[in-house]
Amino acid sequence: MRLLIFSLLIVSQFPVFGQNKGWKAGVARAVITPENSMWMAGFAARTKPSDGKLHDLWAKALALEDANGKRAVLITTDLLGMPKNMSDEIRNRVNDQFKLSKAQIIINSSHTHSGPVLGDALSDIYPVDAAEKRKISQYSQKLIEQIVALTGSALKSLQPATIQSQNGVARFQVNRRNNDAANLERLTEITGPGDAAVPVLKVADANGKIMAIAFGYACHPTVLDYYQWSGDYPGYAQIELEKLYPGTTALFFQGAGADQNPLPRRTIPLAIQYGKTLAAAVERVLSEDMKTLEPTLTTAYTEIDLALTTAPTKENLTKMAEKAEGYQKKWALRMLDKANKGETFQSSYPFPLQVWKLGNQAIMTLGGELVVSYAISLKQIFGQDTFVMGYSNDVMTYIPSTTILREGGYEGEVAQIVYGLPATWASDAEIQIISNMVKLAKEAGIVKPESRLIKN
Repeated sequence: MRLLIFSLLIVSQFPVFGQNKGWKAGVARAVITPENSMWMAGFAARTKPSDGKLHDLWAKALALEDANGKRAVLITTDLLGMPKNMSDEIRNRVNDQFKLSKAQIIINSSHTHSGPVLGDALSDIYPVDAAEKRKISQYSQKLIEQIVALTGSALKSLQPATIQSQNGVARFQVNRRNNDAANLERLTEITGPGDAAVPVLKVADANGKIMAIAFGYACHPTVLDYYQWSGDYPGYAQIELEKLYPGTTALFFQGAGADQNPLPRRTIPLAIQYGKTLAAAVERVLSEDMKTLEPTLTTAYTEIDLALTTAPTKENLTKMAEKAEGYQKKWALRMLDKANKGETFQSSYPFPLQVWKLGNQAIMTLGGELVVSYAISLKQIFGQDTFVMGYSNDVMTYIPSTTILREGGYEGEVAQIVYGLPATWASDAEIQIISNMVKLAKEAGIVKPESRLIKN
């Protein structure tokens, strides 16, 4: 009896066999290339549906579980952007089936301009007939099913893992508002704000084999404007990394690249070059010492009512409908019809903000086509090692800075028409977004560098 009691005391001082004391991770992937020819998203100048593919489009999921059993899933897609109705349905179904809240799910779109049109997205700019609309609806519904199933597969494959993070660097992004692409060959200086960071998460199994590489960059995937499906340079970067590290799953997430273009562009070899450049930046990070993340996970999410300016009057809409062409004419006619019916124009938008904290790695995600100024501001507040994602959970239009709103142009004014909103953002949009991100970061336990310094 004394021996039995002594044995029990010894056992009680050690973890129960099988108890998770570190990270667990699981990955899954699914081809989402349309099986049939469809209208392609991103360029209003296209005049016909797709014609073949350069490579497959993918949706990929990385599931994480910390030492306390808290879970989260990063979902990346080779798509232009996920509209709110589809994103909400996916996240609601994931919550129903797997008990993950919106705070625990990130859906990021690479913003490739060589993917399919999705339901209720940029409807004014695509000249699609009833048959094409049916294709879009059918594809969109299948995509929802695929992503929900993909999430479940990633969660089922959870296994012991280690997670490390670090930022690399690549410099093929060019601020398109400050540099004329037509005169690029004659430019001796590239000006304007940019973010050259290449954030990398390395996930390895219990034997040290890399099972997943999640990496990002802040730059438009607009190298290609052809009629073949492709992930553009992010697609080629993922292909290259999966060749370099057989058996791994490479997941690309888009940063705050709304005003950043890959220049020069418009050829397949250039898309391959930029993909290999980005993959080389990731490979360099993986070959150096990376920051090991403690197995603690905190998530926070909110949607703020981001105000829009006053919608145009009937008089202005009538003039625009008479003079404009293309998608601008379609938008004006649609808005005029709403006004004539006495319908109320939307005055604000539920804009999604999200923060994850993996160990001491801050990951901040924002919806919409986010311009680079937001990443710069958040990194100034929370440190240069912060990961910033745009194009997350809901891509409703461009998210310009206060300066860009004042200057106007495509990102500051025209994009709202492209996306079908009735008006531009109010002048305090940037202030509202940044101040609420600070509040959300505090909720997630992320402290600003000066706070850490004072505490020490």
